[in-house]
Parts: sequence; structure tokens; C-alpha cells
Amino acid sequence: MTQSTAPILKRLLSGTPPHLRSWFRPITHMPRPGSDTTRPVSPITNNGTPTPVTLIPGDGIGPLVTGAVEQVINAIQAPVIFEKFEVHGDMNKIPDEVMDSIRKNKVCLKGGLVTPVGGGVNSLNVLLRKELDLFVSVVNCFTLPGLVTRHEKVDIVVIRENTEGEYSGLEHEVVPGVVESLKVITKFCSERIAKYAFEFAHLNDRKTVTAVHKANIMKLADGLFLESCREIAKKYPEITYNEIIVDNCCMQLVSKPEQFDVMVTPNLYGNLVANTAAGIAGGTGVMPGGNVGTEYAIFEQGASAGNVGKPSVVEKKRANPVALLLSSAMMLRHLQLPDYADRLETAVKRVIYEGKYRTKDLGGSSTTQEVTDAVISALT
Repeated sequence: MTQSTAPILKRLLSGTPPHLRSWFRPITHMPRPGSDTTRPVSPITNNGTPTPVTLIPGDGIGPLVTGAVEQVINAIQAPVIFEKFEVHGDMNKIPDEVMDSIRKNKVCLKGGLVTPVGGGVNSLNVLLRKELDLFVSVVNCFTLPGLVTRHEKVDIVVIRENTEGEYSGLEHEVVPGVVESLKVITKFCSERIAKYAFEFAHLNDRKTVTAVHKANIMKLADGLFLESCREIAKKYPEITYNEIIVDNCCMQLVSKPEQFDVMVTPNLYGNLVANTAAGIAGGTGVMPGGNVGTEYAIFEQGASAGNVGKPSVVEKKRANPVALLLSSAMMLRHLQLPDYADRLETAVKRVIYEGKYRTKDLGGSSTTQEVTDAVISALT
């Protein structure tokens, strides 16, 4: 995603009325861990054939919103072909053929997978991240022009460590009625997520990175995370580095979110912060996200709250496809297809700005298909 898209953006802007140019935000670049981010990365497929991408529709609203993405990707004639697999959150494991497809294609787009509460059933979402070492979660929380929210000019990127912390899954019952759950923080994982956050800020001309922690209480675990962030920060003197305790962070988010730029967090805090920021900026239905590792990437709805939707939303087919459409734009940039990503994002923002077609969570009454058709009609 380091390929420059400035010429494309200039062409788009040149034909756009001045009062609509506020739609356009700086192009987002996602560093590829382990690569030389100072040079453009070659497309995964450059021989003229479509790039294969694994598609997991998932549970609840998943088939509705992934279906919307398929239609829009087809409408813009992006050189992408989906390999679709049925996976559900109540399965004991991800089927081998699905894992083989992701390992072969390197990129996956997925809807939400339900995570059973209690009962000792593992989350397939967490298993995917660990199995593929998708150690970075990127959630972009920003206000969309035309969508009324309590705060304006919110533009926060939450970069969350994705493989350890409270999600390590190391739990056992010591004696009946007493459960011990281990939080694991390592210097290796802390340094690589901090490195990604600062590299992301550097590539996207972001000015500040804020580390979120609870080191006042968890002095060793979160202390190690902070120590790692401080060491990496020294290598990026042009970027301002701040630290904030997680409870104060949540209060500051709901009172003055405009102060935050890039946030780097351990696993659990990142989940809470991303969902809070998403709620401030318009809701989980409009927040894109991705999970990235050295070899593989999975793109999905950025904020997890309610990611499989209520049964009534599924039954009435009124799921909001915006979040996954914007996540698919992130995927297209990852695949070195920035011109298609720009077209898709511009169309989505135009539909939101005009306000005629919106799902219930955004104050409208449109169906998923009506929003999808509107996006396709808005393509330029």
C-alpha cells in the first residue's frame, strides 16, 4: 500500500465541485511488516490475471455486507476474484481448505463470526489472528461529511496488538470457584506493534502517536509495553509521542476526541478504544479495519461491537454495508490497486453526504441492497 496515489487523487479532485472536496481525506497507506516501506511494493499479481482473495461471508449480517462488496467490486471492474467459503463462529476450528486458501492468496475479506459467550468455545476470530500471526489490527475512526455526530473532525487510527495480552487464552481453574487468567506481554510483540504504529504515522504524515496503557497498576506487563514504545519513539523524532492511562483515555475520547491521531495499544485496550472511537465517529457500521501480519492480511468491519447484527436486521435485510465497503477499499490499496480504492471510497462518501440512502443505524430506512445500488450509481 505504499504506492503513491497522488496523481489519481489530483485527477479526481480536478473534476469535483469545490464544495464537495471536503470528502477527500489523505490517502491511507498501510505498511507491510517486514518489507522495505520506503519503496513501492509490487502487486501480488502483475501478470494480467485477477488477484484471488479468500472470502468468508460469516454469520448474521455477514452474507449481506459481503454480498454488497462483491457487487461493488464487480461494478468497478477491479481485477479481484473471490474464493468463497462457509465458516461459522460455532465451528470448532477453521476448515483446512479455508486456511489453505488464505495461505495461498495471502489476503482475505470476511464478515463477522459470532463468538459464543462462555462454555470454553474459542473465538475463531482470535484463532485466525494467532494462526496467521496477524499481529496488527488497524481501525480507522473518522467522521464522514454529511453524517451528523456529536463531535466533528474526528480522525483517529487505532493500532492494536492482536496476538497476546488478555487474549492469550491461558486460563485454568485453580480450585472450584477460582479461575486464573494470565495476561502475557512480550518485548518482541510490543516492539513490533510500536514499530508499525510509528511507520504508519510516518507514511501517512500523521503527527502524533499515543500509547494507551495501565502501567500505574500493571507495572511489569504494561510497563514493558511502554518501555518498548519509548525505545521505538526515539527513532522517529519528527513524530510527537504521548502516553495515556486507559481509563483517562476513554474519558478523553468521549469529551475531546479531536486531540488523538494515531493510538497504539495492547490487545484488550485496543478493542475497547476502537469501539469507543467508532461510536463517537458514527458507529460501527461505518468504520473500516484490517488485520495485518508479515505474510497475510484479513480485512473486516473495523469495530467489533455487534458485528454479526441483530436477527431483525438480518431478516429485514437492512444491514449497513458501509464499514465493509470501506474495509474493501483498504484491501484494494493493500493489493496495490489504489485507483479502484479511490473510486469505491469516493462513491461511498458521496452516498453518505447526500443522505438519501442510509440504513437505520445512520438515521435512514434503506435496505442493504438500496445502499449498495446507490454506491454503484455514484461510481465515477
